Amino acid sequence: MFVAALKWGAAICLLGLIGLVVAVAVAMTQLPNYDQLSKRSDLGQMIRVRASDGSLLVSLGPSFGRWLAYDEIPPTMRAAMIAVEDKRFRSHIGVDPIGVARSFKVRLDSGRWRQGGSTITQQLARNIFLTNSRTFGRKVKEAVLALALERKFTKNQILELYLNRVYFGGGAYGIDAASRTFFGHGAERLNLGEAAIVAGLVKAPSNYSPTADVEAARGRASVVLNSMVENGFLPAGEAVAAHPAEVKVQPAAKQNSVRYFTDWTLPQLDTLIDETSEPIDVYTTLDPAMQAAADRAINGYSPPGAQGALVAMDRDGAVRAMVGGRNYVDSIYNRATQAERQPGSSFKLFVYLAALESGMKPSDMVVDKPVTIDGWTPRNSTRTFAGPVSLREAFSRSINTISAQIGDSLGFGTIADMAHRFGISGRISTFPSMVLGTSDVRLIDMTRAFASVQNRGISVVPYAVKKVVTADGRLLYQYQSNEQRVLVAPWVAAEMTDLLQSAVLSGTGRAAQIGRPVAGKTGTTSSNKDGWFIGFSSGLTTGVWMGRDDARTVAGLQGGTAPARAFAAFMKEAVAKRPVEQFETQAPMPDWQLEPDEEAWGFNMEESAPLVDADGNPIATQQPDPLAPEQQRPQDGSQVDQQWLDEVLKRNPENRPPPPRAAPPRQQLPQQQPSEPPPDPLQPRP
Repeated sequence: MFVAALKWGAAICLLGLIGLVVAVAVAMTQLPNYDQLSKRSDLGQMIRVRASDGSLLVSLGPSFGRWLAYDEIPPTMRAAMIAVEDKRFRSHIGVDPIGVARSFKVRLDSGRWRQGGSTITQQLARNIFLTNSRTFGRKVKEAVLALALERKFTKNQILELYLNRVYFGGGAYGIDAASRTFFGHGAERLNLGEAAIVAGLVKAPSNYSPTADVEAARGRASVVLNSMVENGFLPAGEAVAAHPAEVKVQPAAKQNSVRYFTDWTLPQLDTLIDETSEPIDVYTTLDPAMQAAADRAINGYSPPGAQGALVAMDRDGAVRAMVGGRNYVDSIYNRATQAERQPGSSFKLFVYLAALESGMKPSDMVVDKPVTIDGWTPRNSTRTFAGPVSLREAFSRSINTISAQIGDSLGFGTIADMAHRFGISGRISTFPSMVLGTSDVRLIDMTRAFASVQNRGISVVPYAVKKVVTADGRLLYQYQSNEQRVLVAPWVAAEMTDLLQSAVLSGTGRAAQIGRPVAGKTGTTSSNKDGWFIGFSSGLTTGVWMGRDDARTVAGLQGGTAPARAFAAFMKEAVAKRPVEQFETQAPMPDWQLEPDEEAWGFNMEESAPLVDADGNPIATQQPDPLAPEQQRPQDGSQVDQQWLDEVLKRNPENRPPPPRAAPPRQQLPQQQPSEPPPDPLQPRP
């Protein structure tokens, strides 16, 4: 009976052994080759977002670092990992019988499978091919795969794969990513103390992460060093000299205000590059110094209980700084790009652009007086009326009744069209009160509009991504300037700049002065719910908004107070190293605009004969067409693209108002008796 049982047992063991050999052989044939295993795209996509100077802003997804060949890995790193994770790594066949026996004992004692008993090869098999479920079936698969790995690859290759793929916490996969994350340098430079900390992370990455609990990490490193000594990998004297407590850990990158920018930037990748699982580096326009200055300005000047936002963009639309709130950790809501708030008097930019385009001049005299339009009676903040004032003074003092008269004279739809022309994306009311900024807008759109004025009336489109490259340097995307649109004629933009500069020099925006030319406009909504200041200097345009998310009153909040001061504090730092630029407040008009007839082009378009060369062949000529695409216009680029405006404004070309082809002569105030009021250009034309 005993002999029969023994025979049956031997037969079962033999069948099991044969089955195991077959399973390992099959697994070997299905294993990827070494080059395939060294690709880590199966771990997820890593995206590193970088600032304009190449510094790392944020790393999302897994971090891989550089793949290190076996000989590039410091011997102390290899020894530390073997000592603490698998001291019999060099001698077992992929599965350690002693470790397996210990694992079964733990299972019997505790009633469930616990972490333990797995060799480095088994851990590699689990990390690449299996899940972390603690079931008997998974342990069997893990063992089979480990045996197959040992048959297919050398010990050195397995250790290389393991050290370059294992997770060390903080999003870091592989020792190079871990070294760069925690110590700020590549893994080839790891010293003994640092190697001990890295090796100690595998057991519990979250518990022993140096950036989460540096003391726990150093304590675990001491355990690793003792294990190295006990197993003959390290002399005791060297372990004592390692001093894990003195290892300097690189602090985790602060991801506060910069996350507002990266959250706005990353979704744009969907339209810039094709889908890829490769690790990529996204190089952006963000200036770290400007971002820090913006963060300080918003947190330093926002009233208690209020939020603040700031956007700064260069003359080409490159966004240099973006703050969407006082603290990203407390609120990820981006008030610079998502919030829609009433702009108050900063909206008067479009009112006065329309006035200037219609022929009015900064020096024209207008009358500040009581007005009522369709039952609406606007009031000035001073509750008084100044009488005859220049258009420049009316703007700099932000006189509401003048804006109302401009809207009534030109048409409120004309003002709305001007705002849409300059990039305001939301719906704009055409009720009379719209001239005082009662329609909700976004800060980034308003900042873009002011930037287009600084750009001599040529459109500015904000952008954030300069280029996208893969980890091996392959270029996926390179920024190219968008087609620029002429929004208003150059002299309109120049005269608007004149008005904006006067608002800072002597008007409501005096707090925004920074010791160099600044042009800008304040905005304050009813009951002090919103405060705005948007302006530009030295090629940089910056918009600031402050208010409460619940739109409640903020005591003392006005555009000319906290927002203007935050603007000045930021701009003093942001443009400190830029040359001082004087504003161009008068732009010359080209001859073809001053003389808009056939003779201005040098020939009669309808009657002249075609030009021919000496052989009688016709000479190709390019006739200026005010409705043609922009590249066919005269080189001075001063003609507004009317076809594009028709598309933006969704209007029928047949109903298009005739564009002003020449600036009307400046209106001169006639000689009158002092008792007689000056002529008012805002009165309806006969």
